Amino acid sequence: MLLRLNILLLILSILSAMALVQSQYEARKLFTELDRTVAQSRQLETDHQRLQVEKRAQATPLRLEQLARDKIGMQTATPAVTVYVQEPGAGAAP
Repeated sequence: MLLRLNILLLILSILSAMALVQSQYEARKLFTELDRTVAQSRQLETDHQRLQVEKRAQATPLRLEQLARDKIGMQTATPAVTVYVQEPGAGAAP
């Protein structure tokens, strides 16, 4: 009877030790995955900030004016290039 109890306790101890090792392995694996995810999150945040800076740089009034001149052929409105249009009937006296 005592021998059976000792064998049962030995088997339970071995199973408990194996469960502990498995649990520690899973914890290390999850910690590594968490660390990797945090690093990826930081990289994405850095990329987002860089893109925001690039977006602001692309949207400056000087850049937009230059693009309008170069790509569309627009020019600045001056009195020399302004055409005034009168409304029909505005020149007639009431």
